[in-house]
Amino acid sequence: MSFSEAQKRAIRHKDGPALVLAGPGSGKTTVITNRVRYLTEKYGVKPGSILVITFTRAAAREMRERYERMADQGGGRVSFGTFHSIFFLILKLAYGYQAANIVKEEQRISFIREMIDRMDFDLEDPGEFTASVLSEISLIKGELMDLDHYYPKSCSEEVFKALYKGYEERMQREKLLDFDDMLSMCYELFKARPDILSAWQGKYQYILIDEFQDINRIQYEIVKMLALPQNNLFIVGDDDQSIYRFRGARPELMLGFENDYPKAERILLDTNYRSVCTITERAGRVISHNTTRFPKDIRAARGEGRPIDIRLWPDPVHETLAIVSQLRDYVQMGVPYEEMAVLYRTNQGPRLLIEKLMEYNIPFHMRDTVPNLYEHWISKNIFAYIKAARGDVSRANVLTFINRPARYISRDALEGTRVNWEQVKLFYQDKNWMLDRIEQLEYDLSMLADMPPAGAVNYIRKAVGYDDYIRDYAQERRLKPEELFEVLDALQESAGGFKTCEAWFAHMEEYKEELKRQAADRESKGTGVSLMTMHSSKGLEFKVVYILDANEGVTPHHKAVLDPDMEEERRMFYVAMTRARDWLHIFYVKERFHKKQTVSRFVEETGLLETAGKERRG
Repeated sequence: MSFSEAQKRAIRHKDGPALVLAGPGSGKTTVITNRVRYLTEKYGVKPGSILVITFTRAAAREMRERYERMADQGGGRVSFGTFHSIFFLILKLAYGYQAANIVKEEQRISFIREMIDRMDFDLEDPGEFTASVLSEISLIKGELMDLDHYYPKSCSEEVFKALYKGYEERMQREKLLDFDDMLSMCYELFKARPDILSAWQGKYQYILIDEFQDINRIQYEIVKMLALPQNNLFIVGDDDQSIYRFRGARPELMLGFENDYPKAERILLDTNYRSVCTITERAGRVISHNTTRFPKDIRAARGEGRPIDIRLWPDPVHETLAIVSQLRDYVQMGVPYEEMAVLYRTNQGPRLLIEKLMEYNIPFHMRDTVPNLYEHWISKNIFAYIKAARGDVSRANVLTFINRPARYISRDALEGTRVNWEQVKLFYQDKNWMLDRIEQLEYDLSMLADMPPAGAVNYIRKAVGYDDYIRDYAQERRLKPEELFEVLDALQESAGGFKTCEAWFAHMEEYKEELKRQAADRESKGTGVSLMTMHSSKGLEFKVVYILDANEGVTPHHKAVLDPDMEEERRMFYVAMTRARDWLHIFYVKERFHKKQTVSRFVEETGLLETAGKERRG
């Protein structure tokens, strides 16, 4: 096998620290596995004294298999594992922990949920709140933060502290560990027991770390301890592909590596063997707008290739129909569906595309869980109005919407399993203002009874006053109303495709079943076009890639306000661009939900908008 000069330098590096900057498609797995082989076969290092750390079990397994296929297996085995598997092994030997001590995700969720129930919290979306709290608990542990100096995003400081402390007490009481505990306990063990640390330092003389740009503070602190005193620390990664800040990844740790290890050798793997020149060069232009990064000049090993296709569509419906049509054209050209991917910024992005792929019978496979728009609490409120208008006056259904917007109708006024409006009026017979409200609601329901879906949604929002309710709701809970209105806008967009509510509800059932099927198939390889978030696409490659909705507010996301957030958004776009080997399509829309949209700044940064004759942003 032939290697570039940069790859040879990395493979032949022996002692001391090394920083290997590995751009997209630069053969980093090849470098790591061949460096391990070089250490054992050329330098005589015992395989048992080498530790290779990755971030996923799949990556660790792939590296082990690649290494074992080409290496001589004498003298023990090289250790390949994730941070968590290695650190858990250390805790297992020190404290006798077993797999049964590792908490299951559903247990963590139930611990938080039980505390929320005891606090009598009124939450419309308990699942989202629980996930946010657990994510923040993880961040505090991973960054070695002091709880007293942490300002929570999900709730008040008082509530968050109570949830954090309650969670920790429950974990200790049941002798359970979460993934963050594996790191923090290992860190504490090494600090408290120099003898145990010394034993592990003696075992692992050479440490190699893949995807170093995704490391967090506590992982780095443990690795630094483990690498002493020789500091044979060989780190491989690409600061331009660090896209997991929300999980605690800190690209600045990689950028500061040479401050911690001034004698580190820096090696740039500067050849992209994956993408054609047009993609490699334009992606490089985009990422060069970030200031906090190692400067790089990445060259493509392959030819010039086809120009990137940047295209403006009137609205998301035209955009998704174009993708469906082009996917079929590619298949006619002999490109299998499995070699094509559609990437989007968040898992809210692909609903319309999923519906069109279902309609045109194009096979697809989803890498992420996509939230079902039709099961959002706001959607359920709207459906409850429509169902009541069409005869479902069961008490459970009416309670869903009766005080949204606020009518101040008491639950006690709704007697029996079915609501009788005359009885409700009798309950308030001495309060004329309440009678007016109930009669207005009766009138609204009679108006909704025969409306087509889009008209019904619009009437509930504007005439009934549901939009005003959402504004008030957002203000009370310090939420951005735009995010809640997006649910309503998406619902209205969906309703517009159907003439009757029966057809719309039938479609919702089909969509729900498809999402269930996709969830069941998630672990398998999956067939058809790959649909995934930019986050999930990292490490993958396809012949054809579509980037969906390259508009401001989508990518970069509207929540990205600070410079570090914007730089991470740009890195995500860079990752998305560099997944394509041959054809890259970047689509954006002129209008969404009857609101004018502007093209993403990242599309402008490719330098291709002018040559493509497309409209400039704003």
